Amino acid sequence: MKINKTKYSWSAIVAWLWHHHRGCRVQAVLNALIGLAMVGAGLLGVDTLRKLTDIASGTREGSIVWMSILLGSVFLIEMLLHILSTWIAAVLGVRAQNQMQKFFFRHLLRGQWSGTEKYHSGDVLNRLFTDVNDIVGLMTEVIPTTLIVIVQFAASLIYLYLMDSTLALILVITSPAFMLLSRIYFRRMRRIVRTIKDSNSAIQSIIQESISHKMVIKTLERTDTMIDRLENRQSLLRYQVRQRAKFSILTKTLVNIGFASAYLLGLVWGLFQLQNGVITVGVLIAFTQLINRIQRPMLQMARILPVFVNSLASSERLMELEALPLEPADDPLPLQGGVGVRFENVSFRYQPDMGRSGRVVIRNFSHDFQPGSFTAILGETGAGKTTLIRLMLSLVNPTEGNVQIYNGDTSYTLSPSTRCNFSYIPQGNTLFSGTIRENLLLGNPDATEEKIEQALQIAKADFVHDLPKGLDTVCSEQGGGLSEGQAQRIAIARALLRPCRILLLDEATSALDMETERDLLENLKAHFRDGTIIFVTHRLAVIDYTTDTLRMERL
Repeated sequence: MKINKTKYSWSAIVAWLWHHHRGCRVQAVLNALIGLAMVGAGLLGVDTLRKLTDIASGTREGSIVWMSILLGSVFLIEMLLHILSTWIAAVLGVRAQNQMQKFFFRHLLRGQWSGTEKYHSGDVLNRLFTDVNDIVGLMTEVIPTTLIVIVQFAASLIYLYLMDSTLALILVITSPAFMLLSRIYFRRMRRIVRTIKDSNSAIQSIIQESISHKMVIKTLERTDTMIDRLENRQSLLRYQVRQRAKFSILTKTLVNIGFASAYLLGLVWGLFQLQNGVITVGVLIAFTQLINRIQRPMLQMARILPVFVNSLASSERLMELEALPLEPADDPLPLQGGVGVRFENVSFRYQPDMGRSGRVVIRNFSHDFQPGSFTAILGETGAGKTTLIRLMLSLVNPTEGNVQIYNGDTSYTLSPSTRCNFSYIPQGNTLFSGTIRENLLLGNPDATEEKIEQALQIAKADFVHDLPKGLDTVCSEQGGGLSEGQAQRIAIARALLRPCRILLLDEATSALDMETERDLLENLKAHFRDGTIIFVTHRLAVIDYTTDTLRMERL
């Protein structure tokens, strides 16, 4: 599967993250404040431990009991701060993730229809879950943690410098080497992580597509082929993960060697200082505590860097989704009474990225689908019948010419705003998982029981009352549990519930027997006598019920 990649600049990614950070700022600020409070509590604990040790060793006056109570209070505060941090992550983290998922879900549904989607549905799902989770984690956890780490490093280093400037200098010298190694790590890991994410998306796409088309795979006896295809992708992923692990182990080992050397050097220096009577035992213990609190932020940065790299790749993948063009969000333009559609010298060519190799499908086409007419559109496959439907629904726009919807002297050029005047029944099974009632109410959420019953009778779908649970019968994915003909009739009833003036049917009765189709057409003609019906079909029997016939030929 071809993976579409876009390389974004640092400034573009930062600007994008800042724009989407708004829904996460409350949690990020709270996490930062809690983290800073924990840094303060930690340093207070170090200072208290130093004083307590000096009191116990007789080099400082004071009460061991009260100092122990203070140290215990510090430990309790740190524990409560940890609990609060976990609670905030549980409550606000899910909300932030849901908000971002909803944003991209809305963007995808409101995006322009292209005929062939740029990204596989499995890849899109991977981005909506994995990548969104990565970005929310970056903005609510990683960025505040980075701020906390920097503050902890600076505060601990300053405290250490005030106690012993030489030891502080030893630790500072190790920092540039760490930063240089981090820069090399970051560049290399960015490439590796992106390839791993793309491989995960490809694996999810293979699994999702195979499950959706399980019957086709079984009848073609290609189960092993699909398993092999999955194994090949998984093998590539394993190789990429091994490459990431090798590089990560190498860099972390070098960092740990550097930190261990600095810790050992600092400890030896402190022991010599203690032996020479320059410092007390309490100060030495504070030394070891502070060295840990200075090196721990560096180690945390080493752990945070992979998350940053991962989030960078996730940002690019989500930015690619957001870059998909949207339809105009204009107000609906409903028309009343008899409504027609007029094509004037319309030509249409599919773009190469729409899966039709740039072929001209319609050329200089003119026709008036007059108000109240019942038109059958006939023609061979590829003649442009379905393309006409897409033009009416403004899913695609004419390459040349003009298409208008009109009512008397009022007319509008077709656009997404005029789509409210149409109701559409596509070919195939278009039911969603859920109850039959839920599927019907997608046509009109405000439909009454009376309206639902009327639509079922017109669509010859009143068989639902014979089902064990009637309208509350649950359908699985793509109407599983119903025959193709039953699913088509429920889809027609759903379309009839939608308030509209023009009814579009694209091979919507292909799974019905001739008698049921005849009864359905008679019902549609009687019910929709004041509306306009446009019926794409291969069945010549439909002509007996129409007022107009349009024959199209493949160019």
